[in-house]
Amino acid sequence: MFRDYHIKNFNFKLFILVVLAVTYGTVIINSADSTYLKKQILGIIICTIAFFMVSFIDYNIWERFMWVFYVLNLLMLFAVRFTPLGKEVNNAKRWFAVGSSFTIQPSEFSKIILILFLAFYLQKHKEDLNTFKRLASIAVLCLVPLFLIFKQPDLSTTLDIAFILLIMIYVAGLSHKIIGVALIILIPLFSIFLWYVQMPGQKLLAKHQRERILTFLHPTEYTTSTGWQQYNSVMAIGSGMLNGKGLNNNNMATVKEANLISEQQTDFIFSVIGEELGFIGCIILIAILLLIVLQCIKVGRKAKNDAGMLIATGIGALICIQSFINIGVATSILPNTGLPLPFISYGLSSLLSTMIGMGLIANISFQRRKY
Repeated sequence: MFRDYHIKNFNFKLFILVVLAVTYGTVIINSADSTYLKKQILGIIICTIAFFMVSFIDYNIWERFMWVFYVLNLLMLFAVRFTPLGKEVNNAKRWFAVGSSFTIQPSEFSKIILILFLAFYLQKHKEDLNTFKRLASIAVLCLVPLFLIFKQPDLSTTLDIAFILLIMIYVAGLSHKIIGVALIILIPLFSIFLWYVQMPGQKLLAKHQRERILTFLHPTEYTTSTGWQQYNSVMAIGSGMLNGKGLNNNNMATVKEANLISEQQTDFIFSVIGEELGFIGCIILIAILLLIVLQCIKVGRKAKNDAGMLIATGIGALICIQSFINIGVATSILPNTGLPLPFISYGLSSLLSTMIGMGLIANISFQRRKY
């Protein structure tokens, strides 16, 4: 399990970028709501320990437990939604309560578990990937946990994971003909879906999910109701202009101080960055996240086997897609949805799963091919 790694082969670039991102997030969380600072620092300590532990464990060892993790993941997702163990907040059951201060969100760990599981599964079945039998088995294995997450209900995480897994399947060698046929079928279906969910009697989505889509499609009609959060977020980001108003700035009116956006330390934390650090602060953060994604791609290209390449692809896709969605929501170019900004948003489950992912990237980098 623990191999004889040389510290000179450790991916210090990745580690420095992760430290920069986490530090950036801690500063912004403190500015958004300082009452969360102690918990965040405790979470960072736990997550850093997890990062180094995973970094020095051969990632190939997880193949032996892929089915165990897959089943445990299903059990966690089932338990949090359909048993009294799950904690309900705003008509959603997505968390396990740990004492009176902490919660654990199983769907955050589902991202890493499913990335690992699919990477090893695709490596094992690389030769027959483009057969109907294999694609059907992949679809079933992925749809079961995605359905359980969807029923929490958590449409945003469901779509997030689905996009990540689709990218992994594509990189594994999915036929372009199959992709073409899928697009021919899915694009009309998506159009029908958008039409149907606007009907008053639709049964596919929960009420709040339907309202978010309607708000996105008809923003001017919902500015004072379901579109209020995004409207204020855009206003906050725009008001920061080039240099921002400064961290913890109490000398001028701010969206944060007026409490026009609830829970700014989580899903709308990018609005705090835009308002207080301005365009420059936003670009610096995006650059850090982009460099982390590029490190994942680089490590994946040099991985010693297909599993390592696919794991790196999945983790890179996770950071990229989730960052795009979170920032897209904060800037109102996407429908309002609850996804944390990796490394930046407050939340132990999100940070821990992301740091475990970075640990996997570090270990793959340890074992990269030599050219």
